[in-house]
Amino acid sequence: MKTVAVLQSNYIPWKGYFDIIHDVDLFIFYDDVQYTKNDWRNRNKIKTSKGTQWLTIPIGSHNEQLICEVELTNKQWGKKHYTSLQANYSKAPYFKRYNEFLQYVYLEKMWESLSDLNQYLIKTISLDFLGIKTEFKDSREFSLQGNKLDRLLMLLEHAKTDNYISGPSAKDYIEEKYFIERKINLYYKDYPNYPEYQQLHPPFDHYVSILDTLFNAGNDSPYFIWGWKESLIL
Repeated sequence: MKTVAVLQSNYIPWKGYFDIIHDVDLFIFYDDVQYTKNDWRNRNKIKTSKGTQWLTIPIGSHNEQLICEVELTNKQWGKKHYTSLQANYSKAPYFKRYNEFLQYVYLEKMWESLSDLNQYLIKTISLDFLGIKTEFKDSREFSLQGNKLDRLLMLLEHAKTDNYISGPSAKDYIEEKYFIERKINLYYKDYPNYPEYQQLHPPFDHYVSILDTLFNAGNDSPYFIWGWKESLIL
């Protein structure tokens, strides 16, 4: 049985995104779809002493482009994001552990594509920092046609999917009967009541970037995403 999830790449997404990745055998980045403005593609939140703060990558107007077509022409954002992360997390117990990685992403590498940046961040955090074993692919590796739901179903068939885990927002357009016809089991991700870790600047906020979890929990980060659920079963 093969379990698959399909999602657009987001910028340093929250821990729930990585919970979905951990749930599946294959995770497919779905970046050859319409870019959506004021969404999670180019921004996310961090914790500060004054509450949450947005880290936003400036990309201009891309109303008619696919996510994978969005270019990063502003070269100053990386230094600004690194400075913000350093200012707000340098006192976190595990910030130094990830500092070399942060310097590469924000100060050394010149990213040309939003999709390339997001996918690199997500894969590196998943595989190297969270120890997730999931396989990653890109929807551009497949030949897809049709409307929104048709393309998704074609993608799942190409991926030889038995089980499909969807984000809850997809309920707006997904029709379960088409999955039943193709003998694909459809599940919607239920984000549980994640346990709290020792977070800088209380009160605790779950809906911030995964970087907050890594900086504050280090190697224990997987426990606060999925490990606690596994311990309840034992």
